[in-house]
Parts: sequence; C-alpha cells; structure tokens
Amino acid sequence: MNSITYQKQVPVRLQVDIFIAGGGPAGIAAALAAVREGRSVFLAEGQACLGGMGTAGLVPAFMTFGDGVNFLADGIGREVLDQLTREKGTQHPTHVNSIPAELLKRVYDRMLVQSGVQFSFHTQVVDILCNGSHLETAVCNGKSGFFAVKAKQFIDATGDGDLSVWAGAPFEKGDKDGNMMPGTLCSLWAGVDFDHYAASGISPRSKLQEAFDKGVFSVHDRHHPGMWRVGKQVTGGNIGHAFGVDATDERSLTKFLLEGRERLTEFERFYREYIPGFQNLELVGSGALMGIRESRRILGDYVLNVEDFRKRAVFADEIGRYCYPVDIHPYRPSTETYAAFEKEYHETLRYQQGESYGIPYRCLTPQKTDNLLVSGRCISTDQKIQGSVRVMPGCYITGQAAGMAAVLCCEQNCDTRSIAIPALHRRLKKIGAFLPNAE
Repeated sequence: MNSITYQKQVPVRLQVDIFIAGGGPAGIAAALAAVREGRSVFLAEGQACLGGMGTAGLVPAFMTFGDGVNFLADGIGREVLDQLTREKGTQHPTHVNSIPAELLKRVYDRMLVQSGVQFSFHTQVVDILCNGSHLETAVCNGKSGFFAVKAKQFIDATGDGDLSVWAGAPFEKGDKDGNMMPGTLCSLWAGVDFDHYAASGISPRSKLQEAFDKGVFSVHDRHHPGMWRVGKQVTGGNIGHAFGVDATDERSLTKFLLEGRERLTEFERFYREYIPGFQNLELVGSGALMGIRESRRILGDYVLNVEDFRKRAVFADEIGRYCYPVDIHPYRPSTETYAAFEKEYHETLRYQQGESYGIPYRCLTPQKTDNLLVSGRCISTDQKIQGSVRVMPGCYITGQAAGMAAVLCCEQNCDTRSIAIPALHRRLKKIGAFLPNAE
C-alpha cells in the first residue's frame, strides 16, 4: 500500500486537567464526576449531540439499572434516569426505562452545561501524542480545522477504544475466529395504536416464520428484539441485525448503514401486514449512528471474565457492581445460533434478584499507559462478560469511576496505578456509587 508523510502545525486550544474522548454515557459520567471535584475538563464529541447510542443511535431503552433489590448504577446513572423521568412528565405513556431521544439529549445538555464541563460537538479525536507510556496531547479535528488539547489525564470513552489503541495499548476483538456481535440500525416509527396491539396478544416473533415463508425478509433473522414504546403513538425499533459489521472500519460501517436503511422497508411491511395496531406505521427516521454492541476490548491490568460472572465475584478494588445477563447476539442468522442464544441468555448466564458481579478498577487501566483510563463498553473484559457490562447503565458505572480516579491522579500528581483504592471508594460513595464491599 502506498503512503504519504504529512506534516502540519496545530494550535493548542486548551490545557486542562482531564481530556475525555467521547460523550456517550461513559464520557458524560466521567466528565460530571471530575468537574464537580473542581477539575478542568474538555470532552470531545464527534456527533451533534451527547449520549451516543441512546440519542444519535436511537436505542429505544435502557437496560437494567439494578438487580431487583439494589440500584447498581447509582450516582450519575440515577441522576440521569431521574432527570429524564422529570423531563417526560407525569402524562408520558412509557416505561421508566424507555428513551425518547430528544428528551434525553436535553437532559445531557443541561447536566454538562450546568456543571461547567467544556465540550464541543462535531469534534473528532484523530491522534494522540505520547512520551513513552505517558499521554501528553490529543489532536482533534472540527469544522474550524485541527487543534490540540494538552492534559494531565486522559479518559477513553469512545466505545471502540480508539484513544487507547493510538496510545499503544493492546486489545482483543471478537472471539478466537474474529466473530463479533452484529450491530443494529435502530429506528423511530409513528402511527402505532398501542391499545390495539396490547389487546391482540400477538407477538411479532410469533409471526416471523410466516413472514419468512412469504418472502417478506431478505435475511431470515430469528433474533427480533422488537419495538419499544417511546411516545403516545411513537415506537423505537431495535430491529434487524448487521451481521459482520466492524465498527473500527468506516468502509464496513458505510456498507451496513446502507443495508440497514434499505432493510427498514421490509420491517415496515412486516409490521403493517402482520401485527395488529401497526397498520398505519410510518418511518420517522433511522439512527445517525449504527448501534454497535461489540468491537475492541482494551486489555488492562485485569481482564474481567465470564467465571467472575458465574461466581458473583467480589474484588478489593471494585468500583461498582452490575447484573445484566450475558447478552451475546448470534453472529449468524440461523435457527441453531438463535436457540443457543436463548438458552444462554434466559437460563445459563442470568442472575436471580439481588445478585451481581464486581467490576475491578484494574479493568480501567490499559496496559502500556500510565495516565490513561478506559470506560464504557471497551473496558478490559473477555467477550462473554462484555456482553453484560456494555449496556448504558454499566457505562455510567465505569465512566464515573474513571472520572473520579482521574481526579485523584491530578490531586496526587501520580499515575493511574498509584492512587489509593480506599480513597477512590470514599469519593465514589460520596456521589452515591453502589459499593457494598468497600470499607
């Protein structure tokens, strides 16, 4: 492959205590935790809004915040949920975990603006300058051109681990054969009669085979998460899988965004013809982001693994606990892979009420770096447990821990491995984090 050498002078726009790449739930939680402790923060967000998958990606619902007994995503996660509930108002006809994207955008905007976090949209992090294992400068690109941000501590909340990889941290991706979970191009639909649908008792999954036989779908995908009500007559579609998408390759994302938008016409026909209450279904829009479940997993000082899930692990350095089942969407659309998924998700790797696993701080410290923390779906895990911790409430947990750890590093002028875990526990408990095993 041919290559070129390109050199350019880039102005340093900011010098801050903490630089955060990515404004999804992990980056938001990290920024809020840090700025409230008096630290200067700059957050770079590539999209036109904060929130990532829950806003730009139109994912229509949060997964579980708690284990049925304890509110595990406490702290920033509870704040977000409470503020979104108030934003919905008492007459909003949806489940507490539903996400009307426009309302959540406003919640995030207000939280960051009121806290004093510096951030900008349409801002891509394109490179990182390091001195050995020490990160010094993030290079960004916006409509105004290239600019640099110098910082003492850095947090990777990109979801794909971009910052960590550019800094030299090792990573894993997929299973031993490179298989990764499919993505989904989520969507927004209007014109639904939810009362008629509820009275019918008909499940969309029960009609899939009939639709397959009639040639409605080009892909016979039996894994159909379905629609989630987000308004009076509006529903969010977590429907259709992008089998083989690679979120770390823009060419792959382009291919599957095109395919996803084209396939939405099939779902429109399916719901209109087969599901009562959906006869007047109308597509409002599709996500500006492909819904990505899996890409890189950054290797840290500990790799959280499925055995930790099975034994409800407790760690001396845990920064939170979580409980969502291991939710590995099948890599291929077949009857066999879907049956295996159903057994694992509903029977094998699922907890009873009150059960959870710990997330150790060492999952947030990427190898070969000393002032970088990782948060969100790309923390250091094996593929199985990544299928649990990847969802938004899990991202609030790891994000606020990364933000608070970065604060301690700034205060003590030390690397990420030198902070005292009891001090981190005290700071996290002060903001409401669920840490039952901390002193």
